[in-house]
Amino acid sequence: MHNNLKFFANSVIAGRMTRREFMGRAAALGLTAAAANTLMSKAAYAAGPQKGGTIKVGVQGGGASDSLDPALAANSTMLQILRMWGEPLLELADEGGLVGKVAESYSSTPDAKTWSFKIRSGITFSNGKPVTAEDVLATLERHSGEDTKSGALGLLRGIKNMKAEDGVFVLELDQANADLPYLMADYHLIIQPNGGKDDPTAAIGSGPYVLKSADTGVRFVFEKNPNHWDSSLGHAETIELIVINDDTARVAALQSGQVDMINRVPPRTAGLIARAPNIEVRSKSGPGHYVFIAHCDTTPFDNNDVRMALKYGINRQEMVDKILFGYGSVGNDTPINAAYPLFTELEQRTYDPDKAKFHMKKSGFDGSILLRTSDNSFPGAPDAAALFQQSSAAAGINLEIKREPNDGYWSEVWNAKPFCTSYWGGRPTQDQMFSTAYLSTADWNDTRFKNEKFDQLLVAARAELDETKRKQMYADMSLIVHNEGGLICPMFNDFVDATSDRVMGWGGGTSGYELMNFYAPMRMWVAA
Repeated sequence: MHNNLKFFANSVIAGRMTRREFMGRAAALGLTAAAANTLMSKAAYAAGPQKGGTIKVGVQGGGASDSLDPALAANSTMLQILRMWGEPLLELADEGGLVGKVAESYSSTPDAKTWSFKIRSGITFSNGKPVTAEDVLATLERHSGEDTKSGALGLLRGIKNMKAEDGVFVLELDQANADLPYLMADYHLIIQPNGGKDDPTAAIGSGPYVLKSADTGVRFVFEKNPNHWDSSLGHAETIELIVINDDTARVAALQSGQVDMINRVPPRTAGLIARAPNIEVRSKSGPGHYVFIAHCDTTPFDNNDVRMALKYGINRQEMVDKILFGYGSVGNDTPINAAYPLFTELEQRTYDPDKAKFHMKKSGFDGSILLRTSDNSFPGAPDAAALFQQSSAAAGINLEIKREPNDGYWSEVWNAKPFCTSYWGGRPTQDQMFSTAYLSTADWNDTRFKNEKFDQLLVAARAELDETKRKQMYADMSLIVHNEGGLICPMFNDFVDATSDRVMGWGGGTSGYELMNFYAPMRMWVAA
């Protein structure tokens, strides 16, 4: 039976049999749909990537106010788009660590204060111009300038000097930073001609695809870059990204064949979706977290007892059970979990209405609290807000919920309103996560958290080359955020995506995020 099925699978790959015919013959021979799909995938891998065709991706997270400027990218849709047309110096490797993109290699002085990045030979932008060390210098200047609005600004604090010489970009720090190369993989730091200073929204980069049309918040069309240096990327001739923020509509688009893959499969329906013979649900744990953020500088959240009351007033396990449906784990009011290399587990905070009531009474605040939410912040966010409202009511906390429009949520609500639902995909290292969102001067400090001791520890940890000492510093920082921050983190989400059997090539290592660290459209190919 196995040899017959293998022959049939290879016949599909060669175009001599349809996939529907194969599934029918597999069922007649007693093979389950899941096993048949596995066999088909193995045959496709053995045949190798197929060139040509169109891959359509349904994505959640975009809006009409999004910008093509990498500095302003603030959601998963724009991150996916940046991956298509641009590249940073370095990128996360499938199995951890880093791999070169615009930079083919890097090195540092023994004190980790001076870092050199050799620019890949022969690499060009999509406009045909060569990528130079001067372009890298200009890019970093734009993202670290005094007037920048870049989400990477917090990562670039502490740069003492930068220069470009003989195809090498050299960066000198005022203090050592052993994690500096990971910061250069940040998705905002896409290398652009002259750093994007002329037109940051031109979408000209060195990525595997070229942006042909853009209807922001609706649809983006890309064509393969024939001059891209990496043959492992860019199998499809055309890729279309379609923004579908509504969960039901996104799933329906996959089921009907309108798109070939989607991100953020609603955990509530993931099990049902997985039963379809032509769809594969893909889940993976990681550093992503669904959260409630409160501005520590705004009444009533400027009172830590109010923040503590909210932290004790949330039932985390209920969130994991009813929002994630098991596709995730309990959070602990810190952005760091076991996905990070120097993780230290803190004592778990649990739901305690009595402690919540104690802290709220101690704060002296007895008014209502407005919580803003939207489906666009994370799948199931309005339901999570309702659960929070119910659990905190047992402590006498009056949460009022306002459901905001999906469009504009990331520009008008997140990082603008004092209390809302939000989502973070996490970062490769503690330093990058803390520098992006918890350093007092970080542009994306969305909880307005300012703590001098925390800032000092963060800077000191960068320079500490002893991993044991460094790990303790990160544990101390996590504890400060846990006890004093404006982050209410009930859960870490698994990344749950889904693909149709029309595309092949899914795979990825330990370091990825959703959609294979957003490389799925470029690494996968259209099945024959």
